[in-house]
Amino acid sequence: MTLEVNEERGFVLWLTGLSGAGKTTLAARLVGELRARGLRVEVLDGDEVRTNLSKGLGFSKEDRDTNVRRIGYVARLLARNGVAAVTAAISPYREVREEVRRAVEGDGAEFVEVYVECPLEVLAERDVKGLYKKALAGEIQGFTGVSDPYEEPRAPDVAMRTHEETIEASAGRIVVELERRGLLPTRFEVKELVLQGGANGHEHRTDI
Repeated sequence: MTLEVNEERGFVLWLTGLSGAGKTTLAARLVGELRARGLRVEVLDGDEVRTNLSKGLGFSKEDRDTNVRRIGYVARLLARNGVAAVTAAISPYREVREEVRRAVEGDGAEFVEVYVECPLEVLAERDVKGLYKKALAGEIQGFTGVSDPYEEPRAPDVAMRTHEETIEASAGRIVVELERRGLLPTRFEVKELVLQGGANGHEHRTDI
């Protein structure tokens, strides 16, 4: 059986949405599934990038854009080298997200934008640190979605409302989109590869 999936074909899966919407949780759920199907995967989490790559940047529009460009640059390098780069960052401004998309696609890789949506009132209820309530009370300035803008994607490749469905359902819809694009082998195709490997007398690992 010949797979249509190119195993060396990297891509960028860009999760965008407000803080607390579920981007990091969703990314973690996806990583295991993608690796189980034989993909090399790296996650670029917004908070971790700020700590390790963008330390010293503030929260002005210019600094936010710089942070997103850095995430996009690393994701682009990973995709160029056959890695599935999963990013989980607020990335509030539409223009910079589109700039990253153009750069990734200019390298011949695919950019899959996922809008992780959740209403502000639900986010405030979820927020154990109380940051949304403080922002809504005016105690925190420049808070994305409250006193600083978040520009929703106009035409995301996948959109989900995490307050209306389980994380498994959200992840499942992303997996379907990746399969549709030929970026991810189906479970049946992975099983066929394993069987072929056994028939040839070779061990075939799918956890690379």
